[in-house]
Amino acid sequence: MTSHGLWLSLVGALLLAVPAKVFAIPAPTDAQAASSAVAASIDIIRLAQAQPAPSTPPAANPPTTNPPAAATDASAQATSNEPIGNVATLTGIATVIRNKNSLPLHLRDDIFLNDQVQTSSNSSLGITFNDATTFNLSANAKMTIDNYIYEDGGKQNAGLFDIGKGTVAFVAAAVARTGDMMITTPTSTLGIRGTTGLVEVPEGGAAAGGATNNVNIKLYPDPDGHVGRIEVSDRSGQRLGALSQGASGLTVRPGVGGARPTVQPLTIPPQQAARDQGLVRQVHAAQTVGRQVVTEQRAARRANPPGANPPNRPNQPAQPQRQNPAPGQNRPGQPQQGAPNRQGRQQPNQPAKPSEKPGEKANTKPGTQPPTPERQGAAPQPPGASPAPPQPAIRQGGARRPAVQRPAAPKPAPQRPKPPPKQKKR
Repeated sequence: MTSHGLWLSLVGALLLAVPAKVFAIPAPTDAQAASSAVAASIDIIRLAQAQPAPSTPPAANPPTTNPPAAATDASAQATSNEPIGNVATLTGIATVIRNKNSLPLHLRDDIFLNDQVQTSSNSSLGITFNDATTFNLSANAKMTIDNYIYEDGGKQNAGLFDIGKGTVAFVAAAVARTGDMMITTPTSTLGIRGTTGLVEVPEGGAAAGGATNNVNIKLYPDPDGHVGRIEVSDRSGQRLGALSQGASGLTVRPGVGGARPTVQPLTIPPQQAARDQGLVRQVHAAQTVGRQVVTEQRAARRANPPGANPPNRPNQPAQPQRQNPAPGQNRPGQPQQGAPNRQGRQQPNQPAKPSEKPGEKANTKPGTQPPTPERQGAAPQPPGASPAPPQPAIRQGGARRPAVQRPAAPKPAPQRPKPPPKQKKR
């Protein structure tokens, strides 16, 4: 029993000692977690040192672009810069207000969108547009081109012309047949359905008052006898009336106190009808001339677009300009320095004598030799020595003329002694 008790006491002591050592040593999982945390912090520091911080923070709402809209605006601007018509006829003085500038108009001048054309007293102006629609402005008239869209063969053509004052005759063409053509006045809007018409707008036509402020609208046949239609509405678009019979008209009276304008049939006196017929003939004649002017001007623009060479001239490389040689320099075809002078030519760098003319020999005295040009760099000849033969001239191209060898002076032949005379035999 004693041995067993001693053994049990030893085992108990060992069991008590082992837990103390185990709790003193950190658990493997805790050590791994600590090492992983340290390694992660080291990696974060290294990553921060390797990647520099961005110079500017990104914008919270970066700006966005809309290329289709920009392209549409550019194409619309390019279209507005294209001429839409030309001056067909002109009598007296007419001007155009373009980009807040007042410019005089001349025959065949281009007309652009948003132009405001006007005539002075005793003047008239005929304008033909690309579709052959033509307006003829009488004296003291004003008209603005608010909108114009025309494409050959298109179905969405449109035109909007505002008549501010004066008497204006018009003849519609392709825009009215294939799209929507409208004319506005201070009190009304006219829908033109392919016809010839006349609009009279007095000064202050929008003011309410007597008959002097009424806007008169008249319908006349086309050159081929066709009669179209004019639909009359107020400025808000409410229908007022229509014209569909030749040589008929309507009068639009301004409303009183903000009321709607009213429309009444217009009786055209014979004298006024004769004057209208003259204006209609003028606009028809302007259309005939304007068709040709517009066609020629469009063909010229297509053949010679801006920035291109003149028509019928191909692109040619620029040729170098010839420069005048400086004084003392030889031109091609002239003798070089040091070469003997040819007959009829002046030595370079030597002015001609007063008695000499270019192409003539200098007068020399009989028995004297003309002075020979000295070679550059040659040593002077001693007195009494025979002059050295002249050097051959250097031709253009660098080739030397072969030296001409002069034959040596003939030496006197040796004289033989004469034989003694023979004696005569006796």
